[in-house]
Amino acid sequence: MAVAVDSEDRPIIHKLIPLATIPGAQFDALCAEITVEEIQDDLLFKRGDTEPQLVYLISGEVTLQAAGMVVEVIAANSDSAKFALAHQIPRKIDAVANGTVRFFRLDADIIKNLPPLAYKADKEDNSYMVIDEAENDPDDWMTALLRSPIFQRLPPANLQKILTGLESIDFNKGETILEQGGIGDYYYLIKKGQCLLTRKPSPNAKEIKLAQLGNGDTFGEDSLLSGAPRNVTITALTDITLLRLDKQQFVTLIKEPSLKFIDFAQMQQAVQQGAVLLDVRSPDDYDQHHIDGSISAPFFSLRMQLKTLSHDKPVVVVCQDGKVSEAAAFLLLRNKIEAMILRGGMDSLAPKPVIAYASDVISAPANNADLDIEQIQLPDHHAMPVVQHIPASDSASSGLADEQIKALKLENEALKNANQQLNEKCMKLEFDKQHAEKQCRILHKQMEKLTQVLDKLKGG
Repeated sequence: MAVAVDSEDRPIIHKLIPLATIPGAQFDALCAEITVEEIQDDLLFKRGDTEPQLVYLISGEVTLQAAGMVVEVIAANSDSAKFALAHQIPRKIDAVANGTVRFFRLDADIIKNLPPLAYKADKEDNSYMVIDEAENDPDDWMTALLRSPIFQRLPPANLQKILTGLESIDFNKGETILEQGGIGDYYYLIKKGQCLLTRKPSPNAKEIKLAQLGNGDTFGEDSLLSGAPRNVTITALTDITLLRLDKQQFVTLIKEPSLKFIDFAQMQQAVQQGAVLLDVRSPDDYDQHHIDGSISAPFFSLRMQLKTLSHDKPVVVVCQDGKVSEAAAFLLLRNKIEAMILRGGMDSLAPKPVIAYASDVISAPANNADLDIEQIQLPDHHAMPVVQHIPASDSASSGLADEQIKALKLENEALKNANQQLNEKCMKLEFDKQHAEKQCRILHKQMEKLTQVLDKLKGG
């Protein structure tokens, strides 16, 4: 018989993959087509079967075997049972019920033709996913993972490999999980506990609090995507249990199917259709040269700017060579913003500016003390001044120019450091603001409860 709305099987079925991503009304319609079967010590399917059906276990235990040898034993409510049993067609193995087993079959075409996930406008957070939240346990890390926009983009086969590849690791309260400057080797999911993200603008500077993460949150992808050292330190605020995935699996199973790359022509077309062009390089690099119409949003402060970005428009991310853009796009996707990456970044559009000194010039006019600056036109972005030569005959002028260049470099470096410190302070203020707002909400709820208690006492 069909699975009724009030059936005990319904919440179990809605946690299966990819059924967990189906919105409520569509899931109700699907349940009307599902028939739960029950067998005892019998075959669910046998090797060689070609019927295009997915078989999901609801209760009991099933042995998968080939040529009389046990391949795997799967119990209901286990991580493996969240996926269809040995879904390859034709079947490669037998599935045998150990005692009494309840299960259902689903036409494979139904899964292949699932509609795209829907998002609706919301006044507070700009968008939310249409999913039946009431049926999911907020403390279930698996449910939190399935709700993540990144994981909802992945095919079921990838999700299954991810879950089987996750390694559990524990840290005690106060232990350092990741250290700023370290090498990126794992992607992490918080199964249970809380941790704190901090950053030092310079080695001797005071640590700045950036964010606090809890159950279901993920971290560690920035370094894996950009190839740069870890840019934050993460410390356990409580005893914490993490699930981690190594770099190679992260790249193969998550990065490659999630990120979308486009060339310059496709970028122009996307912008014409309303896409936002986001340059995530440093302000200095952006000021030196950038694509017309692009918005400067340095990656180290991008998290602070997420609320200013529209969820209705796709974003094309640009950096110098495309690496940092991958980390930026991943962050945007996690926050339900459609993102694409300009392949190769600015390096793919034009050569970098070159300064040629007298020693590099074969023949230079000896009687001209003026600098000859030529504007080279670059495709669709600002022209970049290139210094062609400095007179070799005037050593005093040359020495003076060298000193000026050194002074400008030092001043520029000082300004960059000051700018970075200001941005770090802004991030700290943002963190303090979010923490204060959270405390206010908690106090407000406590006040409401106290008011209710006082009203009851007065009434009594």
